[in-house]
Amino acid sequence: MVTLIPQHPDFNDSTAEATVWNALCQQLPDETTMIHSQRLTGDDKDVEIDILVLWPGFGIAVLEVKGGRVGVEDGRWITQDSQSHRNRLKVSPLEQAMVAKHTLVDYLHSRVSATPGPISHLAVLPYTQLPSDWDQPDALRRQLVDSTQLASIAAAISTQLRFDFDPGRDNLNTPHEFVLKNLHRTNQAVENVSLKATEISDRADALSREQAKLISILRHQNRAEISGGAGSGKTYLALLKARALTQAGNKVALMCYSRGLGRLLQLFTTQWPEEDRPAYVGLFHDLPISWGAAPGSDDDSDYWENSLPLQLKDLADGRPRKSLFDAIVIDEGQDFSLLWWEAVQSCLRNQVEGILYAFTDERQRIFGREGESPITMNPIQLDENLRNSEQIVAGFADLAFEPPIPRNGPGEDIEFSEVDIDDALAEADSQVESLMDSGWSPGDIALLTTGSRHPVQREIVEAEGTSAYWDQFFAAEDVFYGHVLGFKGLERPVVVLCINGFRDPDRALDMLYVGMSRATTKLVVVGDLSVFDQVYGT
Repeated sequence: MVTLIPQHPDFNDSTAEATVWNALCQQLPDETTMIHSQRLTGDDKDVEIDILVLWPGFGIAVLEVKGGRVGVEDGRWITQDSQSHRNRLKVSPLEQAMVAKHTLVDYLHSRVSATPGPISHLAVLPYTQLPSDWDQPDALRRQLVDSTQLASIAAAISTQLRFDFDPGRDNLNTPHEFVLKNLHRTNQAVENVSLKATEISDRADALSREQAKLISILRHQNRAEISGGAGSGKTYLALLKARALTQAGNKVALMCYSRGLGRLLQLFTTQWPEEDRPAYVGLFHDLPISWGAAPGSDDDSDYWENSLPLQLKDLADGRPRKSLFDAIVIDEGQDFSLLWWEAVQSCLRNQVEGILYAFTDERQRIFGREGESPITMNPIQLDENLRNSEQIVAGFADLAFEPPIPRNGPGEDIEFSEVDIDDALAEADSQVESLMDSGWSPGDIALLTTGSRHPVQREIVEAEGTSAYWDQFFAAEDVFYGHVLGFKGLERPVVVLCINGFRDPDRALDMLYVGMSRATTKLVVVGDLSVFDQVYGT
């Protein structure tokens, strides 16, 4: 029978989607997979695909289902429900399907080496009978399925897939395995971040809400630098500030440097109503590329450090002022160099008085990059740690510039295991196995290295790409293998910190501080522990 994901969908009282789903269940061949309500978060938008059909030997179909009676009057798309209430649609159902398809194509191209056949989009109107002389320029008849075609909807899909098939591009023999694997990860990632957003927003978390008062206090301050140690709630405050500025009618950019944190910001903001979302959310580097800068290679440091920020400044200077931002919010601002700050200011409509908020932690300046935010007022300091257990805070307190005040309760004692650098990875793997044997879920655990990357991390990135790698983290199904450099702003209940060397010995204490503070409940430190002698003078 057809593989259904989920097995029993929640159609949220949408009889239209249920009708189409049931018709496809009866008509599609057994080897087909159907996914209901597939969510995707792209760099500049998020979409929800009503029904996604993965049909081996044919390709992938994106279906937008629209209930009620759908029609076009004076060039405007409208729907009419059973009570004859009429509603105007912002865009046609087929355009919705097309946008979802392009988001899916972009998503898959960054994660899989080849897509299984063509990807087509259709709109299904189960309660509408289209006129025989249908001739709408923005909605070709062959891409619309009306009530008269429900009994042959699978045939309509296969016809469109055959029409879109390009033998020079599409390989019908490509399996769907990796597509399904990555789509599942994305759904799980969105759901997990949604739960986190709900917890912060609705659980009346007193600690976070106390910190949030700061945003209200600073509401009339156009520029501010908010500095705080690990676990002080900076990212949460950056999100709140970006949302408040957007709600006030500003065009806002919310930026950071690290890919994992950037993905978190994107996933988090998609939980908000569309009118609350910043105009841009993501990496500093992705903004100039979205404005037309040529992409560079990962190993070309001069491109990222010098060429791209200069291009961003030139691109911003050449754009109409109305296309720039009223406000920019930077998380982990200590990662930004002087050139980057100059480029950031160029992206403001008013470079002198435009709103600019930077959230920083000088102890997390682990990239050897120097730059001061262009904010003249003294930083506002956050002293309280809201994230980590008392034992973990005590463990990294001596590494912090400002001793943190723990506000969370006790957790488990930190465990240390000293081994030679050459044996550190093997010992870290052994500790992960012990943690799972003791009852910890794999999705609760992160193994972070300070020197060379773990082989599993390299394997996932090389096989599936960086985007899929980070979605795996947010899906929280498996042990996450990462590097301290890429894990700033993120957390897991359990962290195994593997001290297997440092690329820059001068940054060793900064990296220890970051690595130890990523665990909320349980921390295990393995490897060459002599680096702690620098802290305690032993």
